Amino acid sequence: MTDNRPGDRSYRRGENGRSIPTDRESPVGAPVIRGDESVAGTRAREAVQFDPDDPESLADAAETVHQFATGETNDDHLYMLRGAAACAALVRGEGSYKAAAERAGGDATVSFIRKWARVHDLPRSVRKQVAIGRIAPTAAKHIARVGGEARLLLAWAILDGDLTVRDVRSVASAINDGTPIDQALAEHDVTLGRLELTLSPTTYRDLRRRASIEGVDPGQLVTEALEQYFE
Repeated sequence: MTDNRPGDRSYRRGENGRSIPTDRESPVGAPVIRGDESVAGTRAREAVQFDPDDPESLADAAETVHQFATGETNDDHLYMLRGAAACAALVRGEGSYKAAAERAGGDATVSFIRKWARVHDLPRSVRKQVAIGRIAPTAAKHIARVGGEARLLLAWAILDGDLTVRDVRSVASAINDGTPIDQALAEHDVTLGRLELTLSPTTYRDLRRRASIEGVDPGQLVTEALEQYFE
């Protein structure tokens, strides 16, 4: 994402060469998550699309950002994603964060709009966790400060490491200062890649048996199997 044009698509390649989306892939302002009934339930029908190329829709976005910045929007994850979408659409339509802030007025500062527009620009997998309440919107703002694959790893570390918003802020700052993400997470007693899984008794039995025979950690076998699965 460039400074003034949120929504640019970005991909990174993992160690195995797979292309990994690290930014939003769908059009700016589209209610992909907010309009998904499996996530939002009946509220999906209320999802608003902000079209940065439509004057009326852009006016709605400006009003939504104004309300969002002044605290008139409900303290609700889906409403916050709506506010983030409005911020991103307004920036795209006006051409810059500064112009968007001037259009929205009130408490909608450049900094406020930039932070929330970047949340809208997060990949779908992360935004979905925000929508269902597993990642706090305030934590998502710090995830969005990080670029590339590290933002995905930080998001999943929140789920598996029980990081607080303050922890996420600290880790994001450390990453942006050049600290490798595994080291930044270790400072908060989180091991990158550690995930607790519940297996069926049969799978558990066979995994432990194979690991014992081959003399390897079960995690190595799981990693190898999943790498083949994701190819």
